[in-house]
Amino acid sequence: MRSRRAARSARLVLAAAAVTALAATVTACGPEDTTGAGTSEASSSKSGGSESSAKDSSSGGSGSGSGDTSGKADSGSDANRGDGKSGYGQSCGTNDVSFTLSSKSQAGGYYLVIAKAKSGITCYLDVNTPSVSFGSGTEGVASPVGQGGEDPIKLTGSPVAYSGISPKTTETDGGIEFESVIIALTEDDSNPAELKLPEPATVDKPIVTNWSANRAETVPVIP
Repeated sequence: MRSRRAARSARLVLAAAAVTALAATVTACGPEDTTGAGTSEASSSKSGGSESSAKDSSSGGSGSGSGDTSGKADSGSDANRGDGKSGYGQSCGTNDVSFTLSSKSQAGGYYLVIAKAKSGITCYLDVNTPSVSFGSGTEGVASPVGQGGEDPIKLTGSPVAYSGISPKTTETDGGIEFESVIIALTEDDSNPAELKLPEPATVDKPIVTNWSANRAETVPVIP
């Protein structure tokens, strides 16, 4: 009996020692594992923050670069518009064009106007009909007859455009005498040209044709 009790006591002691050792092992491993996991998460968080910061920085830099490119494009676009004298594709202003006027006997008599771009100018007659008036009163304003014309006409170098002006379309003896005629390429042109007539003309309900590259189309026909 004594030997059985001794054996049993020995087994209990060994079992208790094993439990104690296991508990100690779990206790020891727990903090270490927790600390390790915390360190790993912290490192991951720190790494993720760095990557995010890098992405944000990269995105910000890209935005700045795009802004610079846009600015340069706008500047180039402004430069391509020209200064009104050397640009291409611009509308003709009255001061971009030189005019000549001559008297013709066809259709009861009319004035042929020739428009030519000044040296170094390339422009377009975007408005098909010139604004023409004799004097500053409304009675001297020429009415468009809508004949002939091309839209737009490009003026550069030797090509020219023609227009015909009939100063008198009535059969009465009435009218006002003028020695010059005022021509502008648009109604709101602030710099019209004044052309001296070969001789004074009696003006009564004048008319004007469209611009045309074909001279024959600009002989005014009374409507």
